[in-house]
Amino acid sequence: MKNRLALCLAPIAALALAGTAVSAQDQPRGDQGEARREAQAGNIMRSSEIEARILPTMRDAEYLGFAYDSTARAYRLKFIKDGRVTYVDVDARTGRIIGRSR
Repeated sequence: MKNRLALCLAPIAALALAGTAVSAQDQPRGDQGEARREAQAGNIMRSSEIEARILPTMRDAEYLGFAYDSTARAYRLKFIKDGRVTYVDVDARTGRIIGRSR
């Protein structure tokens, strides 16, 4: 009985492992890694420079972090205040605020 069960489960396990290996290889480059490379090349500002400019303007809001969009070459900083989330979009090349959304 154990051998029969093992024979039935072996192909399922092999497919699951193969699917995991393929998906790891097919993952696109992360935008955070792209931001690091672009900043090191001098094409965009570093996230710490962007944060130093923007955080003081967001009085009393809690800073939750940022994401980098390599297509738009923009940082999106996320804040929360009084239960409301605010996103501040910043041009990564100039440090200029290009949008705010709630």
